[in-house]
Parts: sequence; structure tokens; C-alpha cells
Amino acid sequence: MQSVSLLRRTIAIAIFAACIALLPACARERWTPEQAKAWAAQQPYTTGANFLPSNAINQLEMWQADTFDPVTIDRELGYADGVGMKTMRVFLHDLLWQQDAAGFSARIDKFLAIAAKHHIKPVFVLFDSCWDPNPKLGPQHPPIPGVHNSGWVQSPGRTALMDPAQEPRLQTFVTGVIAKFANDPRILAWDLWNEPDNGNGSSYHREDPPHKAERVAQLLPQVFAWARSVNPSQPLTSGLWQSDWSSLDTMNPVARIQATESDIMTFHNYGWPEDFEGAVTKLEKLGRPILCSEYMARGAGSTIDTILPIAYKHHVGVINWGLVQGKEQTDLPWDSWEKPYVNGPPTVWHHDLFYADGRPYREREAQLLREYNSRP
Repeated sequence: MQSVSLLRRTIAIAIFAACIALLPACARERWTPEQAKAWAAQQPYTTGANFLPSNAINQLEMWQADTFDPVTIDRELGYADGVGMKTMRVFLHDLLWQQDAAGFSARIDKFLAIAAKHHIKPVFVLFDSCWDPNPKLGPQHPPIPGVHNSGWVQSPGRTALMDPAQEPRLQTFVTGVIAKFANDPRILAWDLWNEPDNGNGSSYHREDPPHKAERVAQLLPQVFAWARSVNPSQPLTSGLWQSDWSSLDTMNPVARIQATESDIMTFHNYGWPEDFEGAVTKLEKLGRPILCSEYMARGAGSTIDTILPIAYKHHVGVINWGLVQGKEQTDLPWDSWEKPYVNGPPTVWHHDLFYADGRPYREREAQLLREYNSRP
């Protein structure tokens, strides 16, 4: 009789475990403002850069096995460490997971080890709606002379974005990569989708799909749900970049999803200092920690000299675009898509902080970063 009871109990436990395995039992809700603030209280004041090694033209060339270059990554993250930066925003790609999930995971782990050596916790970006909507694995084309960011590719590409039949594959990428590192203390945050409704007006707008914004508005809440289903310990976000942020009612549909799904608020601003501070004061009304995940376009009025003091005053972390001048060519302005800089560089670099040999583009910027990164 006792053995029968024990057998029944064992079977019941096994059935319960099997049922739990079939349910999204680990899925978490969006963090409350209090949870988000508790996370922020454990972080130092944070500056960083959007990182691509100088010998890669895009995120595929950075991560593919044949061109992944830990030596260059180590050297260039050392430049960031030298000015006290504590994060890098780094883009992944769904095709890399589809091609070789195990190999891609191993390279992410290697990157995290290098970053940790330099006291850097990255923000990983999963999807991105900017630039070329037709990504292809394999060798990437060389930079177009004189053109800013001439090889960057979207993730998912146009075909995958617009095909509902590919959603399971995209879900596998999101849940797979986040689950692999869901409790990894070396990661600062997950940025699920960069500028989701960007129509690429000055570059690829003719190749972007019609009704792209509407499709993104359908898919973005699912992406947040997929990410939460594996219960990451790090915050989830997607950075606001356009629309009126005065209130949720004034935001466009995609921005409203970003604002209401994100654990912490992130945003992009390449404007003058007063424009940056205005954006911050609007986002402060949402009652969550704030991180600017893209800024610093010198020719447009956004500089380290003017933005960093405002950001620190509001305790807003800042991540400028571009660390080292290289194949991405983001030292060139956006208008190079309409007028390539084939006769020489611009008078002022648009983005980027260092030459490839580690010299700062402006020593004063390096001094300011060291100063603010040493503050509490």
C-alpha cells in the first residue's frame, strides 16, 4: 500500500513537472517602476558607445565565424575602458542565430568575457529597422566610398518582417539568445528593437516594404512577450526615437508600445542641448530610469561637451554612436547618402571617438568622459 502511494506521488510529480515545462511558467510581467528603480540604484553612472569593431562594416561581419575578431574587439574595448565607459550597445542579427545558434552563442560568450575584462556591460540589440532591408549572410560588400554606414543591414530583413510564417523563427531567435544569457550579470540590458518604424527616408525608403510601421506595431508587442517568456533578470527596452512624447496619448502607435512595454525608458536624441533636455523632462514623467541609447552628432549640435553635463544632472546614462573610426564610416554625416564625401572627410567628424590606433578624435572629449565616469 505504501509503495502504491509512493508510486502515485512520483507519477503526480512527474505529470506536474511535465505540465510546467509546457507552460510559459517563467514568464515575468513588465517591471514595476519600483523594480526598475531598484535595478537602476545598483548601477553606476553609465556612459558608453554603440560598438562595431573598426574592421567590420555591419553586425553580420562583426559576428560571423570567418570575420569575428576577438583581438580587434579586445583592443578597441580597451580604448573605451581607458575613458571609463561602462557599457557598449551591440547589435545582433536573427540570421546569425538561424545559421549557427551554438556558434553564435559561443561568440557572444567570448565577447562578454572580453567586455568584462574591460569593466563593460553591454546592451544587446536584437532587431533593427535601419538601413539595408535585404541582409545576406556570407562576405559583406566593401564600404561605398564617402558614404555614412553604407553596409548596415536590417534585422529582420524585409521578407522576414512581412511574412507571418517566419514569426516562429524570429521567436526562436529572441527566446533562444535571451534564455542563454538571461541570468548573466555581464549584460546590462536587452534592447529588443532599434527604431522599429524607421522608414529610411534618405537611403533605402524605396526598398522598405509598404505598411512597415503597421506591421511593426503588430509584431513589437509579441517580441516583448517572447523576451519576457524566458524571464530575463536584465531589463527589456526599445528606444523612443520619434513622435511627440508629451504623453502616451500624443505618441504614435509604435512609440506608445515602446513606452508601455519597456522596463526602463531608453531614447535617441541627436539634437541641440535644449532639445535633449526637453526630451528628458518629458520622459521623466513616466517615472522610470532613463538611458539615452543614441546621441552625439557633432555637426547637428549634439556634442559630448554640451550633452554630458545635462545627462548627468538628470542622472540619465548616455551612449554615443560610434567608438572607433572604421569601415562603418560613421565619421561621415548622414547627408553623405545624398552627397558622398569622395573628395575628403568633413570638417568635423559626425560620430566616433577614436582613431583606429587609439588616439582620441578630441582629447577634451576623452577628458570629459574620464571625469564624468569617475563620478558616483
